[in-house]
Amino acid sequence: MALTADLFFSFRSPYSYLAVGRYRQLAEDYAVDIALRPVYPLAIREPDFFERNHPNWLRYTMLDMFRVAQFEGIPFGPPRPDPIVQDVATRKIAAEQPYIRRITRLGQAAARRGKGLAFAAEAARLIWGGAENWHQGDHLAGAASSAGLHLTELDAEVDRDAEALDAEIGANQQALEDAGHWGVPTLVFDGEPFFGQDRIAMAKWRMEQKGLQPRQ
Repeated sequence: MALTADLFFSFRSPYSYLAVGRYRQLAEDYAVDIALRPVYPLAIREPDFFERNHPNWLRYTMLDMFRVAQFEGIPFGPPRPDPIVQDVATRKIAAEQPYIRRITRLGQAAARRGKGLAFAAEAARLIWGGAENWHQGDHLAGAASSAGLHLTELDAEVDRDAEALDAEIGANQQALEDAGHWGVPTLVFDGEPFFGQDRIAMAKWRMEQKGLQPRQ
């Protein structure tokens, strides 16, 4: 019988991207079912976060995320466009956020079908892997198809059921906080949170203590 875990994930988080492909591979290689739990990023939940953060935070984060990508051999590039509409100079978050709301709702719709992890890995590769205008053309349709989904079906659900999807996304955030953390990526296994892209090996180690086995 497969183990189970939840991955709390944001499409705006570079570290979520740097983790999701490796968690997907873990779930493919080992008998653990990882459910994607999309959340809205801090820019939506706390619009003043960037304004009140330490001035060195952004510079260090930029340096580190490129370094991690190089170390892990993961394709990486600045998102074009950024999923969050934001004035980079002032760090002011725009009131209207069409990109992040659509992609997060798409992720939750995929999660409803048990294919959230695959969709998140494919879509995040577009956003953070260098694809220009990832939100246009056939980009997301290809990502959905690679995850075994149909974008037209997901988009129709997003249009029809946005309020309920947002309620589920809000419940994901609450579940993350109830599990003992607030940031992403966080994997919660057996009630224990593992925060960050650098905790994957440790999460696997804990799973092995609980009987993790290779998939047959």
